[in-house]
Amino acid sequence: MNDTFMKEKPVLPLILSMTLPMVLSMLVNSLYNIIDSFFVAQISEEAMTALSLVYPVQNFINAVGIGFGVGINAVIALYLGAGDNKKADQAATQGLVLAMIHGVVMTVCCITMMPAFLGMFTSSKTVIELGVRYSVIAFAFTLIIIVGVTFEKLFQAVGNMKTTMISLMCGCITNIVLDPALIFGYGPFPEMGIEGAALATGIGQALTLAIYLVVYFVRPIRVHIRRQYILLSKKMVIKLYSIGIPATLNLALPSLLISALNAILAAYSEVYILVLGIYYKLQTFIYLPANGIVQGMRPLIGYNYGAGENKRVSQIYKIVLCMSGIIMVLGTVICLLIPGQLMGLFTHTEATIQSGETALRIIGAGFIVSAVSVTSSGALEGLGKGTPSLLISLCRYVVVIIPTAFLLSRLFGAVGVWNAFWITEAITAIISICVYYKAIAQSQLSQSTVK
Repeated sequence: MNDTFMKEKPVLPLILSMTLPMVLSMLVNSLYNIIDSFFVAQISEEAMTALSLVYPVQNFINAVGIGFGVGINAVIALYLGAGDNKKADQAATQGLVLAMIHGVVMTVCCITMMPAFLGMFTSSKTVIELGVRYSVIAFAFTLIIIVGVTFEKLFQAVGNMKTTMISLMCGCITNIVLDPALIFGYGPFPEMGIEGAALATGIGQALTLAIYLVVYFVRPIRVHIRRQYILLSKKMVIKLYSIGIPATLNLALPSLLISALNAILAAYSEVYILVLGIYYKLQTFIYLPANGIVQGMRPLIGYNYGAGENKRVSQIYKIVLCMSGIIMVLGTVICLLIPGQLMGLFTHTEATIQSGETALRIIGAGFIVSAVSVTSSGALEGLGKGTPSLLISLCRYVVVIIPTAFLLSRLFGAVGVWNAFWITEAITAIISICVYYKAIAQSQLSQSTVK
């Protein structure tokens, strides 16, 4: 496959061809998140609370898979842009080996720690039991998730977004169909309750990986997994982790944030923990499509940067920023117009719905400005600038929001926590602009020095 189109095709059509398949697949993925939670909520409010408490650990697993995958993706794209196919194959092979090691370690650790982790946030034996039952099955598929994400990033690195779209959509649709069947025991399926939700998710993820593997062997892409590169090279491992670790931390920080906010909100009522959990399910419908645009942008920026096309890098960043902004505008409008109806999908308790309405309206105020930090962080990862990207995420998920939420909660209760979201997004947007353009200036100076 000739991937020089990444530096030759006009920028706007190029971005659309790379991002629209990912946006579509992310929309389906976000729909799965909402439907999955909807059916779990039909079991009981305790089941939904358990799912909310398990979510940070699930997010951490995804963060490690996707974050390290971003490192693999960026390194491959940079080498392809520079015309070094052997190094690209080496990065792909050793990236896969390391990803499999990550998967095995996380499977054991996450299943082992769950009872103690859940006990940190609730004293309800029912919630803890439901959370453990769900997580044991869900986390048994960790290796499959990690390897699937690795192949996703390989296909994206060469610009093959259609395969990624088809694989993700097939997995998500399978999950959506199996959810009610396995939870409530429709047709030939046994009634499994909350375990059925976990199993449906795992089967969908296994199907996604199976499609990647079939396509990889039937229609080989430009990058290959080669036996000769299996033995790890210190230089390549350092390069992969130099991008992968910051990218992983970028994605793992929301888990830390959710756990910290759960601890703050637990002092007031478990209702607010449920509201926060529902919000994080709903916000995937906004942020996953935006993430789809960023996923399409990363290999484009990496390839063009590796090829010395700095003007195109700038054009790609600005167009993607506008596209992300449009999605965030839509999210803001939805949260302002129908917050009660959205909360009503997951609970019928009037007090919870009213608390959720307030939360969605306040948090939604920060969506539009968050496009700046989301786009800047993704662009920096595409450039191989993992540390500046991590700095943005630290501000967004730890440095600003946690102390702000704590202080405001002492003044205004749970409402103070919701206000911390938009305040943080505004501050982080300003920091993001400064960090991004400083990193770009340093990169261009480095390139000109090499020349």
